[in-house]
Amino acid sequence: MTRSPVWHPFTQHGLGEPIPLIARAEGASLYTAQGDRIVDAISSWWVTTHGHAYPPIARAIAEQAGRLDQLIFAGWTHQPAQDVAQGLVSITGLPYAFFSDSGSTCVEVALKMALGHWRHLGQGQGQRQRIAVMQHSYHGDTIGAMSIGERGVYNAAYEPLLFAVDTVPFPHAGAEQATYDALERFCAGDDAAAFIVEPLVLGAGGMLFYPPAVLAEMARICAVHGVLFIADEVMTGWGRIGTMLACDQAGVRPDILCLAKGITGGALPLAVTMASEAIYESHYAPDRSKTFFHSSSYTANAIACAAAVANLGVWRDEPVQARIDTLAARQAAGAAMLAKVDGVENVRQCGTILALDYRVPQGGYLSGLQPRLLAFFRERGLLIRPLGNTAYLMPPYSITQEDLTRCHHALAEAVELLA
Repeated sequence: MTRSPVWHPFTQHGLGEPIPLIARAEGASLYTAQGDRIVDAISSWWVTTHGHAYPPIARAIAEQAGRLDQLIFAGWTHQPAQDVAQGLVSITGLPYAFFSDSGSTCVEVALKMALGHWRHLGQGQGQRQRIAVMQHSYHGDTIGAMSIGERGVYNAAYEPLLFAVDTVPFPHAGAEQATYDALERFCAGDDAAAFIVEPLVLGAGGMLFYPPAVLAEMARICAVHGVLFIADEVMTGWGRIGTMLACDQAGVRPDILCLAKGITGGALPLAVTMASEAIYESHYAPDRSKTFFHSSSYTANAIACAAAVANLGVWRDEPVQARIDTLAARQAAGAAMLAKVDGVENVRQCGTILALDYRVPQGGYLSGLQPRLLAFFRERGLLIRPLGNTAYLMPPYSITQEDLTRCHHALAEAVELLA
């Protein structure tokens, strides 16, 4: 058999697992080249919000492609970018938007903004160079993003490239004080620059949830000490956890906010790092050495920005919140059913996300159960991609009750693999 020249991400080709070829998509459905229908139960890696090929967004992409496709963004601009930025300022309350291409890159931007901020302030503030993170966190696969993520199988081979960070423990229920104490110790140090966190839900770290009150207290501790608070809402933003932003549930406005994935409704890659007035002002000077030195060739690509403008219009003109509320209620009902299944444990739900763990002797990302779960769901026409022995559903908001019920039942039936 001839090998494909394509090297897929997070895929061990040596296992010989099938890689279906998808020809088209609509709503929560994917269709293979053979015409088989697959339910996209994870929004194609958490990006598709309203559904695949969503008409208003698809139209905006087509129209923009015939008008202006790409423009250097260093010293030039275009209207779609201006419109996206203004829309995000209204949503987030943060006054400045810096464009990039992905979740990883907008996190890199956030880290560089934070360190540049302290350096440019000078007068002893330049020594603020340390970053704190939360245990089990994941922020991307570029070097800076890996450095602030959990050390393990994801990045073990690249350890020599990574910089050191401080880590606070995950705020497990009943043990939140340990998290607060560790963050307090970090923030009290003269070298503390910033704390970055995934608000309310740690995604790739195992779909771990914590309550808004914890997020609010962590933000308060940072504010008391003048340490920058960075919210990575790449996954949690755009309604995934029930509200537009996870920070909204805690009444938190971060100093720096990372957005990506659902910013275009999942149609095209785009990311934005939102910054406070103070962050922008520390880089604003007639001194060219204080320029924020970051970009990529496709920064604020006009077609991607047009998709984001259309997405903002969908949120403004359509009952998106009602769809989210309906999906969240259906996920809650599914969670109640799954909590009664023998072999399933720690069933949890936050907004539109449902997650659970299968009871196995060896859990974690490299659990031997994971490849068998993948095959089990694939054979049933479902795109569900477990994190080791943790399975989750994060579907587009357009998924039907029938398809969601299929997913819930499949999660329950998968316990047969534990026998």
